[in-house]
Amino acid sequence: MMTFTKSMLKGAVAVTVMMAGTMASSETLTMSSWVPPTHFVHTDFLVPFTEKVAEVTEGRVNVVILPAPLASPPQHWELARNGVADITWGNFTYEPERFVSMWFAEFPNAGTNAEAQSRALWRTYEAYLADNAAFDGVKMLAVGMFGGGQLHHGSKTVTSPEDVANVKFRMGGPIQEKLLTSLGAVPVAAPATKAYEMLESGVIDGSLHTMESVVNFRLEDSLEHHTIFPNGFYDATFFVIMNGAKWDGLSDQDKAAIEGIIGEELSAAWGKNFDLQNPAATEKLGAAGHEIVEASPELIAAVDTIYNTMVADWVDVAKAAGVEDPQAMLDFYNDTYTAMVPQSAAPVSQ
Repeated sequence: MMTFTKSMLKGAVAVTVMMAGTMASSETLTMSSWVPPTHFVHTDFLVPFTEKVAEVTEGRVNVVILPAPLASPPQHWELARNGVADITWGNFTYEPERFVSMWFAEFPNAGTNAEAQSRALWRTYEAYLADNAAFDGVKMLAVGMFGGGQLHHGSKTVTSPEDVANVKFRMGGPIQEKLLTSLGAVPVAAPATKAYEMLESGVIDGSLHTMESVVNFRLEDSLEHHTIFPNGFYDATFFVIMNGAKWDGLSDQDKAAIEGIIGEELSAAWGKNFDLQNPAATEKLGAAGHEIVEASPELIAAVDTIYNTMVADWVDVAKAAGVEDPQAMLDFYNDTYTAMVPQSAAPVSQ
């Protein structure tokens, strides 16, 4: 009996040691996300990413998406940089002064193919911005764009410059603010997540979104008039980042494995999702009887004139933000994007 008991005890100790070794060799990373778990960014982008991390590291690294965001959308860069969460995603637009260098990708006419945009933005980041001080403290996992934002109104058709004047539009950053102000509209700053309540309360008349955003933020009943700019009225730039120290603490083996699924590959995955969502949303809204019209040549020309001024102004502030040759960076992005899509979908040369 004594021999049997000792044998069992030795076995239990061995199992415990094996489990402890397994736990010690695995790493659980927390991710804070600010969209609902039903949103396609969560279901079709973030969740597959977490699954790939576990797969390529053979379970040694696991990413857990927290059940609720740890802060508001504009705070998600700092959450990761300070290690409050290990991984976050968010919109560069929400911290415009920090990310002046990224404004070029939010200008009008940046394109409507989100995968090509996102690949081009990743290559531009690597070529021109990877060493910029604004990005210190984090490991950049991906960047992305969303295939062209458009104008949406709650109650009227908007096709001409006159239609835009004095209209209150929700917007998310300085590029959008400059566009709206220059067109004579009234910009109201707020994250996309606040659009519904602002429309319902009458604080705004319209809002700037991609077509998919109208559907995915459940704004179909509030925004029934959609004005399309063929090359995009504006765009937005996004990031997926990891705390730098946390990344450095991973084994060389696991870092090498994860490197294979991030960067341009993960950026492209971001864009592909928007390329699926935007046409589907347009079809759904059209079927529901929404008015979907193209901006008039006069409105497009007015935006193009504003674009030229925006680029000239941005070159100066980007230099001050540490970008050696902002115009070259913008040209590189445009050339890279153009090479990836049919000419009909490429940005209009200004």
